[in-house]
Amino acid sequence: MSEFFNYALDNLNYGWVYFLMLLESTVIPVPSELVVAPAAFNAAEGAMNVWLVILFATIGADCGATVNYVAGYYLGRPIIYSFANSKWGKMCLLNQKKVEQAERYFDDHGAVATITGRLVPGIRHLISIPAGLARMNYWRFLLFTTLGAGVWNCILAALGWWLHTFVTKDELNGKIEEYSDYIKYAILLAVIIAMLYFMIKYMIKRKK
Repeated sequence: MSEFFNYALDNLNYGWVYFLMLLESTVIPVPSELVVAPAAFNAAEGAMNVWLVILFATIGADCGATVNYVAGYYLGRPIIYSFANSKWGKMCLLNQKKVEQAERYFDDHGAVATITGRLVPGIRHLISIPAGLARMNYWRFLLFTTLGAGVWNCILAALGWWLHTFVTKDELNGKIEEYSDYIKYAILLAVIIAMLYFMIKYMIKRKK
């Protein structure tokens, strides 16, 4: 399986970007940083178009998220938990605790979690499952997922484009891993600040 992913990453095109991001948005551990950022790096070299990279990455994310949404909607919690605790679930680095964590995030933040959850490490690829379990309206879910995935893909594309200015192809993956950690922490902080802002605003409005 690792040879398959290495081949795909070494031969990135729009089709591979779409397919890998589809997998990343299900339960298969494909790091989006190592898909979108290198594709944007290739775009900076003239091999691809950065806007098409973002488009295909976002469509792929939408399709993968829809798979999780449908699974949550039709299979229900017992089967989802059973899969998460199975051998196949563990191969996907999945367990019941991670699914429950995504459910708590969705319960705490409501429908907007499908936007902010796409930006939170460890939650991003699972947030669609509780949306399905809660039977959230699909078109609303798709809109929010597209917004969240689009923002994340734009950030990764900007990273890949920027790295092209001073990093060689051989150094790229190492630098992506280095800078993506900072990006994750910054986004997590931004999400927390945004949530606090809306909570305080809501409380003040309710008090009035």
